[in-house]
Amino acid sequence: MRSFNLYLAWLVSLIALGGSLYFSEVLQFEPCKLCWFQRIFMYPLFILLGIASYKDDLGIVPYAKTLSIIGMAISLFHYLQQKIPAMQNVLPCTTGVPCSGQYINWLGFITIPFLAFVAFFLITVLLSLRKE
Repeated sequence: MRSFNLYLAWLVSLIALGGSLYFSEVLQFEPCKLCWFQRIFMYPLFILLGIASYKDDLGIVPYAKTLSIIGMAISLFHYLQQKIPAMQNVLPCTTGVPCSGQYINWLGFITIPFLAFVAFFLITVLLSLRKE
């Protein structure tokens, strides 16, 4: 029986890609340096998982999980920088948009890095639950 986890992981990456482009291109939110790193790890997942789900090729899973876990770590670090004042002393964003800035803050805790973390987490879980 065919597993739909690759397809669902691709769907999550599609939503994340669309959301990031919506925030930057439609709402004109300029991405900070950490946002760009998160994009570097999310955008290839859209392509890789799309091809893999079309071909039902589980060989991509270890590579996609690696990208997703690294992206999740960057998102978590970015989220902590936004929410914990002491973390703002760690300075990956020395020029341009500050990484501690929050364009959105829905319900007091949902920020763009939080949304990216959730997407990376869901992709990682979906890829871990695959049937071989």
